[in-house]
Amino acid sequence: MTVPVVYSVCAAYPGTRFVMITQQVASSLFINAPSNLVVIGVDVKMKYRGVKGMCKLFRELRREYSIDLFIDLHDVIRTYAIEACCFVSGVPFRRIRKGRRDKKRLTRSHGKQLRKLVSSHERYADVFSRAGFEFPESFVSLFSGPAGFSAFAEITPPKQEGEKWIAIAPFAKHQGKIYPVDRMENVVAALAARDDTKIFLFGGGGSERETLHAWVERYGDNVVSIAEKRYGFPKELALLSHMDVMVSMDSANMHLASLVCLPVVSVWGATHPYCGFTGWKQLECDIVQSELQCRPCSVFGNSPCRRGDYACFAAITPEMVIEKIDRVLSRIKSNK
Repeated sequence: MTVPVVYSVCAAYPGTRFVMITQQVASSLFINAPSNLVVIGVDVKMKYRGVKGMCKLFRELRREYSIDLFIDLHDVIRTYAIEACCFVSGVPFRRIRKGRRDKKRLTRSHGKQLRKLVSSHERYADVFSRAGFEFPESFVSLFSGPAGFSAFAEITPPKQEGEKWIAIAPFAKHQGKIYPVDRMENVVAALAARDDTKIFLFGGGGSERETLHAWVERYGDNVVSIAEKRYGFPKELALLSHMDVMVSMDSANMHLASLVCLPVVSVWGATHPYCGFTGWKQLECDIVQSELQCRPCSVFGNSPCRRGDYACFAAITPEMVIEKIDRVLSRIKSNK
């Protein structure tokens, strides 16, 4: 979620060098990065593990890049260690305001205060602003247009004239975010029956891969599983740039799609867009959710359902999801 804000501030301050520190797996997300942005993927589990590891990282960064200011976009124990090093060394630092107290009020079972909170993107922009960087939201996509076919030729042949490509990412890290698999399969089945539609299934390994493979076997040649092989972010993002729409949970896939300006029909259960985690520039009208008094019961979807039945998903039918998809496709067609 940091990419749009970081790219925007880099574009506004071309004379300033920015050094982005992130975990190794996320470093490949920074495609076509601004020339004044250095992205460093660090191993926080081994080489830079714990407080000592963070202090070691801080010393290396100062030595290599002469850091003048540290901006904490994460607000966790690891970054607190770096902030302590900044304090001792006299390096200014600013920390993101995550609004944990407001999120707790939003998710508690009694006395819930249901109101829209500041988005994570706005929180990222705010910490840069407090550090003295004012900038417009200039980021549109990681690519200037759809990526070249060669970037994802390993995955699928080129898109045919008049063909609609739909990405479906039916999983998330926690159960409270996952639309029932049997219902999502009904969505896949209905879309797969359309002659002009090709479906790309996104997921992880293990049981997710097995489920998606079963759907491919069941619904024919116009359904492709991206989970069969680890293609990596560059290829998968290039492929996403050619999609017409994605169906996603409140998950990382929604944010990946946002990086290539892809509309997302997002399905929400235990969590809620009001917590501030909607994808960059995604539209509220493309959200599918049920208005239950108990929602949201969790910020991240990791809390067990207090009712025990996940009624938040039970009220969402496959037809509702398909209707949202068709509205997005119609909107795209009318804008051409």
